[in-house]
Amino acid sequence: MSFDFNNQKNKFKNHVKKAIYLSITSFLFITLTAFTVIDRDATDWQLDKAHSSIKFTITHFFTPVTGTFDDVDATINFDPENLEESRIDVTIPVESVNTRNERRDNHLRSEDFFNTSQWPNMRFVSSSIEQTGENEFVARGELTIRDVTREFDLPFQLLGVMDHPMQENTRVAGISAKAELMRTDFGVGVGDWAATAVVGDRVNIELNLELTTSI
Repeated sequence: MSFDFNNQKNKFKNHVKKAIYLSITSFLFITLTAFTVIDRDATDWQLDKAHSSIKFTITHFFTPVTGTFDDVDATINFDPENLEESRIDVTIPVESVNTRNERRDNHLRSEDFFNTSQWPNMRFVSSSIEQTGENEFVARGELTIRDVTREFDLPFQLLGVMDHPMQENTRVAGISAKAELMRTDFGVGVGDWAATAVVGDRVNIELNLELTTSI
């Protein structure tokens, strides 16, 4: 039996060519897939103000007093599958504070507390969003109240996402966030009101946001 060296040599070359071709094809597929994921923008959601609320609770002596901010603007780009491109930017006009007591609300707007004539808005802007559990996330960023900006973590839950049954080509989602802050960290309360014996320091906040997006 004779050994066909040239034939074996050609077979080897063909095997090498196939291996190189498969390697290049695999590399291009992985690269293109990666770029597809990176380039995909997070979903742009619009805030449904009529079905959203901002609540807070603070103590007066020993008793919890609740209130709301009746106006809010938000830019929310959020996709659980693309947290790198997700962003949350929430602005609350402080003039919209509502504790169901006009005298108290005007006092909160005054220089003693928020001083809305000089600093009309509070704002949270995320720098990153991380997943902490099933439908549980935390937005890390900066919170600005009055003239003070501090790092702030906003934990939130994705309540659900579904096709809107009453609006064609629209999806609806719900987000609920709860956090707490110390008002004196942001200079809310000056002079006699910087003390915490009457008005407490710890503020519990709750955001319930309904969002929609076109599909």
